[in-house]
Amino acid sequence: MTETSNLKALYDSQGYVLVSPLLSTTSFAELQIAAGRTAYRTRNGQWQHRRTVGSQFPPYDESNPDSWGVQHVMHPDLHEPAFAKWYTSDLVVNTVATLLGCEEDELQMELFNMLINPTSHNFALRWHRDDVREDAIEEEEREALDKWHYGTQWNTALYRDSCLYVVPGSHKVPRTPEQRVHSSTPDPPANPLDMPGAIRVDLKGKHLPSYTGETIFYNSNILHCATYDSTQPRATLHACMGSVKGGSTRARNILQHGLDWMVEDRFKETLDDRGKAMLERLIRMKESAGEVGYSLSN
Repeated sequence: MTETSNLKALYDSQGYVLVSPLLSTTSFAELQIAAGRTAYRTRNGQWQHRRTVGSQFPPYDESNPDSWGVQHVMHPDLHEPAFAKWYTSDLVVNTVATLLGCEEDELQMELFNMLINPTSHNFALRWHRDDVREDAIEEEEREALDKWHYGTQWNTALYRDSCLYVVPGSHKVPRTPEQRVHSSTPDPPANPLDMPGAIRVDLKGKHLPSYTGETIFYNSNILHCATYDSTQPRATLHACMGSVKGGSTRARNILQHGLDWMVEDRFKETLDDRGKAMLERLIRMKESAGEVGYSLSN
């Protein structure tokens, strides 16, 4: 694991960093119970906000009953307060502020979802950057990457998770011609390690208690992909947080997921004072952004 003093330097240079633990023993137990209930409700059709097999990116096609992710786990209708409690916890907020080089009062609330294993299908995401289209030319790619310093995304494993692949350092430079070959079509890779420079990320969760809640924080415009094995249990907390220093640069990537429920008073009432302040900063961005569209095509 990386010492706190070195976190930002390593994150800035390679585009990701591993952190452990990001959960106390108590919060780990609370979140694992909440995650189990949430996954169950999603799979049996009680929770409709989900990522569906067959759709890699929003908007998600509802025709397939199998799911690889759960959307909006802080939603008040889900009635799982453990998620918002952890998202606004000292461990999470302080780590994000360190990585972004900002103060707490500059942080804005963004997305909190959960990644789960499909039950009937294996599934994979293609190599991509979250807010740069696969057909972007080099100049467009470079311009987009230069703006993407005002937020971070993270995966926290509640069970051991080896689904994610990344290309270290790719958050700073356009793709090479060889990398474009592996990331210019909608097709997921047969072998993710065929991508030049790719590594597989192995997060320890329940299986090794000394690594409870191991987390990867990453710049979401790093080249990354993922594979989902229907036979391997997965419950990985998947969230992001931004800084108001970025203005509206993150608006499309965040608001494309449909966050109208977050402006309602009944959601605000579920948050502590820190959460309410972070939410107000998100609402200001939403009000100024206008129509945002979608970052990527399915």
